[in-house]
Amino acid sequence: MTFVSLLLQLVDFYELLIIAYILMSWLHPTDGLIGDIYRVLGTLTEPWLGIFRRIVPPIGMIDFSPIVALIALRLLASALVRLFPVL
Repeated sequence: MTFVSLLLQLVDFYELLIIAYILMSWLHPTDGLIGDIYRVLGTLTEPWLGIFRRIVPPIGMIDFSPIVALIALRLLASALVRLFPVL
């Protein structure tokens, strides 16, 4: 396994964490196991999502910043693949 393929797998996993966090945010879990999972996902994903929440304002009740964050993450991964094709 090369460095780039490992990095791409980590990016894919992080994207899944972001999507799970977004979906769980619609349910507003507060307690129990689901609430604990939601808090862990928030701790892991909010540093990245927070960057885009400061840049992209919500439109009405809809927050588009997670979509922008996912696109930016994918573009970053694509750029890394182009920079380090052999690693």
